[in-house]
Amino acid sequence: MATPIGNLEDLTGRAVQVLASVDFIAAEDTRHSGRLLQHLGIQKPMVALHDHNERDRARGLLGRIAAGESAALISDAGTPLISDPGYVLVRQARALGLRVVPIPGACALVAALSAAGLPTDRFLFAGFAPAKGGARRGFLKDLARETATLVFYESPHRIREMLQDVAGILGEGREVVVARELTKTFETFYSGTAAELVEAISGDPNASRGEFVVMVRGRESQAADAVGLDVDRMLELLVADLPVKRVAKIVSELTGLPRNELYQKALAFRSDR
Repeated sequence: MATPIGNLEDLTGRAVQVLASVDFIAAEDTRHSGRLLQHLGIQKPMVALHDHNERDRARGLLGRIAAGESAALISDAGTPLISDPGYVLVRQARALGLRVVPIPGACALVAALSAAGLPTDRFLFAGFAPAKGGARRGFLKDLARETATLVFYESPHRIREMLQDVAGILGEGREVVVARELTKTFETFYSGTAAELVEAISGDPNASRGEFVVMVRGRESQAADAVGLDVDRMLELLVADLPVKRVAKIVSELTGLPRNELYQKALAFRSDR
């Protein structure tokens, strides 16, 4: 089940009811989750289930569930399995025919995307990039031709290096939005080109605190790249003489880009005139 990523009020009423009703709770960090349960006034047995013990502990937990006990799976924050433990337990539970019930709620990547203003009709969540520079750059190179919005999680001590590599590999002009400390008191969104965000993060003394969601606009379609089209310039010229809807249709047919995305861009050029 999903737990708050910052603001405790984001825990759903259904989640509270489930936590209060289960026989035990499998938690990524029992001390961290213990504070949440104390806040809720709930006392339940907890079992630590994290990346380092999940494979060894899953069978025993599933044996208890198969024998009739009920359990809730929670991570430190957000939704289990989304860059958090739980995959092994859930996969084995389903293989045994045990019922797995999602209790939805907070998820950092969804919260960040909902406020970023980047295309969300297609996005690719890539989790955490590798910690070492060479591996991280290779990881980004594999994603360089992806046209969907790219979403990453990043830690505060690597955010500058991550953004520098985004600028170097994906392009300094690529549009990027970074969300920091989501739902917390100092929630912050940074937006601009990759090069601009390298400078903004480097100049912000608070940027070394908190957790980050990094969102990068996908590459324009390979069809447009192949013929060397400047899509923005084409839209800007056409909206001077044609209706926005017609412009979006023409440019979509020429480039292979989504018509609805082109329509929004063309509207922006029309409003700027």
